[in-house]
Formats: sequence, C-alpha cells, structure tokens
Amino acid sequence: MTIRYEINPPKTSDPPSRIELLDTRIEQISNFCDGIHVTDSVLGIERISPLIIGAEIKQKYPKLNVTISLRVIDKTIPQITDFVDAAIHANLDGILVLMGDPSPDNDYKSGVIPSFAVSSLIKDGFDKKITFYLSLPSKPNFEKISKKVNSTPNGFVTQVIHDVSQVKRINDYLNPKNFKIIPCLLFPSTKNSRSAEFLKLDWSNYKNDFSSFVLEIESITGDVLLTSPNDFKGALDFLTRLQN
Repeated sequence: MTIRYEINPPKTSDPPSRIELLDTRIEQISNFCDGIHVTDSVLGIERISPLIIGAEIKQKYPKLNVTISLRVIDKTIPQITDFVDAAIHANLDGILVLMGDPSPDNDYKSGVIPSFAVSSLIKDGFDKKITFYLSLPSKPNFEKISKKVNSTPNGFVTQVIHDVSQVKRINDYLNPKNFKIIPCLLFPSTKNSRSAEFLKLDWSNYKNDFSSFVLEIESITGDVLLTSPNDFKGALDFLTRLQN
C-alpha cells in the first residue's frame, strides 16, 4: 500500500516563514505517508523549484518515495535533460512530466510536449535511473492519448478522480500494458470545497466515507496520491487515522 501526499512549494515571493511552515508540515506528514509529490509552478505562478524542495525532503527523509513535477511548456530538451540529471543526483524517485501553465511574466513556449520529452529521455537511458510519469485526465479518451502511451513512461498520474469506476476503466486499459497507475484524490472538506468547484468535482459519493474510497482505489492500483491544497490539518488527521 502506497499513499503519497502532494505539496505545493512556497511562492518565490513568500517570506521565509512560509518555508519554515512547509518544513514543519513535511516533518508531520512524513510519519503517516509513504511518499511526497512536489508540484511545479501551478497556474504559472512562480514557486520555489520542486527540485530544490524535493532534494531537501529526500536528504532529510531518505526512506520516503519523493517525486516531483516537471513543467515543459517553457523548457528546451537540453534544459529538461539538465533538470532530470539533477533529480537523479538528488536521489529522487520519480518525475511527473507535464505541460504546465505559462508564466504570467513570460509567455515563451518551447514547443516541447510531455510525451516527446519522455521519449527523448528514455532514448538517452534516463529511465534506468529514475521513474517517469505522464498525466492523464480522469476520463481519458484512449485513442487521443496514444502518443502518451507510445512514449512508454513507467506510469501515469491521473487528474483528480471522481469515482471508483474511473480508476477501474483506466486500470483495465493500462495495467495489462505494464503501466503503473497513481490516481489523484482530493481530500473532501469545507476548506477544499473551492478546489472541488474549480475542478467540477462531485465528491458526494465518497465524502462521508473517504477511508473506504481511498482503500478501494488503492486495492486496484496499489498507489494513491492525496491532494488537499487548502486543508493540511484535515489531511494530516485523516492520514493519521488511516495508518492507525
């Protein structure tokens, strides 16, 4: 059973106290999860590099499975290669390669797409040193994701899942092809309700028994990524109960 927790790095403009708060939260949650995933600049808002945060986590908690996001929208293949090389030297476990959003301050686009980046990295043998993931919608059109499948990443991380049937459908298609699936689940709480609205997520079928929902999905894929962008305490309490 692998339960990962997603964290967003502080913004580059945040005061040092935000970094101290993040360190405290990582220390707390590391006792109740198997891995931590560090996101890249969400919605293009510049944040401290996930590479820096991920490396610090791995150094302090070497037994944790640490993965990070890599946004390719504004990176060339040489820049992507340098990023991956640094992640390997930091002993990180995996990289989620995604398009990402453009920065509000810089509209440069490299033209690189995630599937091409992964194909290039695998061609150069980086997959022997670190695990690569690509993102998937919760309801993928399997014909339209053929480029992602053909780029042969180690696995896929889904966008936020609405119900168990979505996970079963994805798993039934991709598991026989030897892809690892990591479903992303949003912790249901009042503080996260705005995120749910933004994602058009209906959590009515699981909000009253989230533990069973998580365990059922984990029984299908063996892996789950929990996100709780606005309710750390709620997620920590939940993971504490789940482990106990």
